[in-house]
Amino acid sequence: MSLLYLGSCDIGKIPEDRRKFLDPYHMDGITVTSNSFRDDDRTTWRPFTETESDEVANLQQFLFDAGFMPRGVIDGVFDYVTQAAARLFQEYLRTLDPEGDPDMVPDGLVGNITMQHVDRWKNEGKGADWGKSSSNNPTKEYSNWIKLLEKSKTHYIANPGPIMTAVNKLENTHSTIKAPDWNFSKDEIHLIGIRRKQDMSAVRERANDDLFILLINGMVFKFWGSTDPSKKMVGSSRNEPYLVEGQHKYRFGWHKISEEKKIYRALKPYKSAGVIILRDLDRDNALTPHDLSVAGTHSLEVNNSINIHWSGIGHTNWSAGCQVISGKNYINHKNELVDCSKFASSAYSQLNASSKKTKGAYNVLADLVVCYSKPGVDYLLYTLGREESMDLDANFGTNYVNEALEKMNPSAL
Repeated sequence: MSLLYLGSCDIGKIPEDRRKFLDPYHMDGITVTSNSFRDDDRTTWRPFTETESDEVANLQQFLFDAGFMPRGVIDGVFDYVTQAAARLFQEYLRTLDPEGDPDMVPDGLVGNITMQHVDRWKNEGKGADWGKSSSNNPTKEYSNWIKLLEKSKTHYIANPGPIMTAVNKLENTHSTIKAPDWNFSKDEIHLIGIRRKQDMSAVRERANDDLFILLINGMVFKFWGSTDPSKKMVGSSRNEPYLVEGQHKYRFGWHKISEEKKIYRALKPYKSAGVIILRDLDRDNALTPHDLSVAGTHSLEVNNSINIHWSGIGHTNWSAGCQVISGKNYINHKNELVDCSKFASSAYSQLNASSKKTKGAYNVLADLVVCYSKPGVDYLLYTLGREESMDLDANFGTNYVNEALEKMNPSAL
């Protein structure tokens, strides 16, 4: 068989108009002369390449049947969704299949070893837990999260606090959503950022000490990183932008499109104007009510560069205001720690055609969103809150955050 990867196409399946095919994926303006896919772990462009038979469609049919690609189209074109589903299958083989391969690198390159497992799954009629779950049959932890989010909405409508009060006074909040309109439907994909120690000043670089929760298809996955900007990334002469707490609408797009060697997929504000941020006007490298009091509502701005993206393995906070996620490890839907450190890249320089490095846990988050979004849905809802909000529900409390971080990043505590 051929080695299948991003851009592979079955005989006669290369789109007649390649640019039109790619336009929905490349809406942020990334272009290349040959109209190619961006393989961001390899930092290379993959042109549409014809294979020997109908191998891609067969792979897509398997990924659909096994529950890894419910929204995918079986068209014989190895597109971004197919790549995401292939990586999820490889991750599942690595971590959850007793007969899988713990040394497999989930890189989306489908060769003989991966296909041997495909054939085994077909013969055994196996399917993924991820595909069997649903918002109608969620885990207990997922249901508890939805309850907590609804309680948070009620609480913050009644007790908005100074920052949210200022946001409520704005006529247009763009991709930021005011509390009365927060949506916590189980039909949506929810990413939750839990901000910690935001009012504690840091001399130069804020730590990757925040928790991220992905609620998807009735399951809960946990990641870590930072919701706060680092003065090291912003520059000492500037006022750091902090994304305001509350709910925001995000979509998949591209990060670092100004630097060819660093272009990769990330979540971007849904509306082009951006999201609402609060500047650290007193320059103490912390987020406090005083930042708002310095200039009142004029301290708030709309900013279109606050993305949600990868942050290496978490050694360094790459945030200049973005929400950044470590690739080192994550906690899966069974509340088990999953280590990605053997292949997780610590820097852009390790992502290249000859390397077996990937963005690790960040890819798992991104691929789950790509594969389990409903057809036609091109967004998720990102809700940013503070650690103390966990105390609104007895099922959680701050111990929930500490226990998750103790597993993934003990130094955060």
